[in-house]
Amino acid sequence: MTATALFRTAGIRAVEAHFADAVPPLMERAGAAIATAAKHMLGSKSGPILIVAGPGNNGGDGLVAARLLKEQGLEAVVVFAGKDDIPARDWCLVIDALFGIGLTRPVDGRFAEIIGRINALQRPVLAVDIPSGLDADTGRVLGVAVRASRTLTFIAGKPGLFTLDGPDHCGEVIVDSLGLDVGAPAGRLISPDLFRAHLRPRPRNSHKGDYGSVGIIGGAPGMAGAALLAGRAALKLGAGRVYVGMLERVAIDPLQPELMLRDAGEIFDLATVLAVGPGLGQSDTALEFLRRAIDTPLPLVLDADALNLLAAHPVLLSKVSRRGTPSMLTPHPAEAARLLGTTTAAVQADRLAAALALAQRHHAHVVLKGSGSIVATADGQWFINRTGNAGLSTAGSGDVLTGIVAALLAQRWPALAATLGAVHLHGAAADELVAAGIGAVGLTAGELTDAARSLLNRRIADA
Repeated sequence: MTATALFRTAGIRAVEAHFADAVPPLMERAGAAIATAAKHMLGSKSGPILIVAGPGNNGGDGLVAARLLKEQGLEAVVVFAGKDDIPARDWCLVIDALFGIGLTRPVDGRFAEIIGRINALQRPVLAVDIPSGLDADTGRVLGVAVRASRTLTFIAGKPGLFTLDGPDHCGEVIVDSLGLDVGAPAGRLISPDLFRAHLRPRPRNSHKGDYGSVGIIGGAPGMAGAALLAGRAALKLGAGRVYVGMLERVAIDPLQPELMLRDAGEIFDLATVLAVGPGLGQSDTALEFLRRAIDTPLPLVLDADALNLLAAHPVLLSKVSRRGTPSMLTPHPAEAARLLGTTTAAVQADRLAAALALAQRHHAHVVLKGSGSIVATADGQWFINRTGNAGLSTAGSGDVLTGIVAALLAQRWPALAATLGAVHLHGAAADELVAAGIGAVGLTAGELTDAARSLLNRRIADA
């Protein structure tokens, strides 16, 4: 997997303007790419191709593709949206060239009916640049959107293809640069390329002290499992030692006796990396341990109730932004909304903007979890994770992610590499489990850890 470049709409428009006089023209290049992709999807079939063309550049791309397909002896029927009806035929392929990346308002009326008819055809659909009705910057469905089998997107990837509703509508995404050099990207898809430099085999002459000590603080009464899940993940993803500081005293983890269970107050002098939040609760005692953690000079991962406590105590939250060592915040959308003082709906309406706001406001590395988890940094970098599936929608999966981030930090990965690596491995572990028939329905958080460990070792062997 390579790190695909991502641009928002404004960035794509700037590239298009820069290459406005390119030879051959961009529309001719895009049409040729569509025709090639269509032939690939047809395979050995030779039946009719329906091209639904809209009024803008996407429609123009579709018309070029129709001309080229006809020149190659294929039957391509163009329907002009808003003017023509979709004829009832046994289409082999539908090309969605209705709306492009400039769409920002809800689709309604005649156009909504056309999208509904495309979806009702139940034929393979090739979307041009982006499935019509999907917001290219946010991944929101604008009323109704095409469900594509494959999306051929031009120049660079767009964030809306890979987050929120995008993955449910895009099918396989193929990026065609149209032969353009776009320069430094605004964002990237997460891939092992971004952290490959830290995938190093361990020397034989090493010991547990070389791989750091993770301290997990959490496990209030009734929530011990969350802290144990995070601790097990930290241990199996390579930390030399893992201490779990429990607010509810537990003598031993019978499933992972290598974990060293302590009173939470003992953790601060033992750890080289702290993770606070799994099963923490929101008691006065939990708040005091969170205060102590923020004051330490250690790398700090904050999740779950640690984030809820920060949202409820703005003065404490402001201290996070002044820490001299890395802070990682890993909220789900509701937690992000509390930290930003807004609603979950507002966060989901523009996940990228929300993640960047959190990162810049609190001088932290942020993982906004969800469909297409987003990693954002205080200096404005952003990344979208393409691994993962609905199996992660289960209690405890976030605790496992916290443990993985902490483990990589303990092994001296830089903060950004550790965050990207953990998010990638966490999602890829779920993908491997589903591919093996374990989930998506019923996949449990505890099953992720061994799969992530196996993946990490394979990534190291392949590096």
